[in-house]
Amino acid sequence: MTDIFLWIGYIVQILFLMLGAYYFTISLFAFIPRKNRPNITNKHHDYALIVAAHNEKQVIANMVDSLKQLNYPKDKYSIFVVADNCTDDTAEIARNAGAEVFERFNDTQKGKGFALEWMFDKIYEMDRKYDSVVIFDADNIVDKDFLYHINEQNNKGYKVVQGYIDSKNPNDSWVSYSYSVGFWTSNKLFQTSRYNLGLGCQLCGTGFSVEVSVLKELGWGATCLTEDMEFTMKLCLNNVRVAWAYDAIVYDEKPITFKQSWKQRVRWMQGHADVFCRFFKKLMVKTFKEKSIFPFDCAIYLFQPIRIITMGAVSIMGWLQNAFPDANLVVNGYIPTPIMNAFVIAQFFWLPFVMCVEKRITRKVIWGYFAYIIYSFTWIPIAIIGIIKRNEHEWYHTQHTRTININEMTN
Repeated sequence: MTDIFLWIGYIVQILFLMLGAYYFTISLFAFIPRKNRPNITNKHHDYALIVAAHNEKQVIANMVDSLKQLNYPKDKYSIFVVADNCTDDTAEIARNAGAEVFERFNDTQKGKGFALEWMFDKIYEMDRKYDSVVIFDADNIVDKDFLYHINEQNNKGYKVVQGYIDSKNPNDSWVSYSYSVGFWTSNKLFQTSRYNLGLGCQLCGTGFSVEVSVLKELGWGATCLTEDMEFTMKLCLNNVRVAWAYDAIVYDEKPITFKQSWKQRVRWMQGHADVFCRFFKKLMVKTFKEKSIFPFDCAIYLFQPIRIITMGAVSIMGWLQNAFPDANLVVNGYIPTPIMNAFVIAQFFWLPFVMCVEKRITRKVIWGYFAYIIYSFTWIPIAIIGIIKRNEHEWYHTQHTRTININEMTN
């Protein structure tokens, strides 16, 4: 039995190191600029901006107002709000703010993915033919140059483009700050690096555009708890890469309380585990069949819950070994302790370095960084719960209350 646990310890540590080394290596390319891709056209594409909203009366007006202020020809985009199963004044407020509103009521097909699929069908039936749809959440506010930068990428031939997800309320609490740090570093180390390498980026649920022709050809069909991840994997299997628009900024509202954060992240992990079970094998088959790193990278991304759990296991192993250095524990590592400790420590120093590069250092960064470490470790039980409950598809709606307008963010 001791040998079995010992080998489990070996496997966990090796898996942790391999996944960490892969992510770290890829992240280095965030600092190696990609050669600009030449334009294949020079035009102002026609966009249908779709805002998904469920009981968002407190934030929807500021979101619509930010879209009306975009530095882009007003006759080249339309603002649509899909008020999904709303029981408040979201639809009326959105209309008064200047959006065209479509109200949807469905007691069985609940969630953002179903609402978007329903709205796409409405878009297809319109007399006006749009080049792309752009998806937002109701709690967002959008930088005035957002659509300009999305259009730049479309002119280079990219059919699906993800914008930069920033935070509109990083300083509200330690939770919102930790969320913000996670998104800031992900934007640099994950999205930028993959774009520079020519790999596919990941859709983030909001602030992304999809060419209508792609939607019609592939169908949406992404209705799980993490519809953005599901559609990303569908795109990958059909050889469509998600491009990255670093300067197309969307300010997203982050949860303020730990309870809100816990529920939201459990939903994310449930969806992540669900997508892993349905797409990992297909992506690996495509990897070996086509000898391509593109689907392999997407498959590794789906391994994220496992990576989080191994991080927790390795941390516990390290703490036990340091507490009982002379004991013959089954957690004795195959990897020498100094190497393992150096690897773990390096990851924590890597993040402040990225924060400096991204010019995100503030007076709160010191306490905020330690808060982020605590926040990071809370992902461990969340990942475990998400895996266990991956087949439960009940949608949890995060309440949004921060009424910040675009002028407050840019002044």
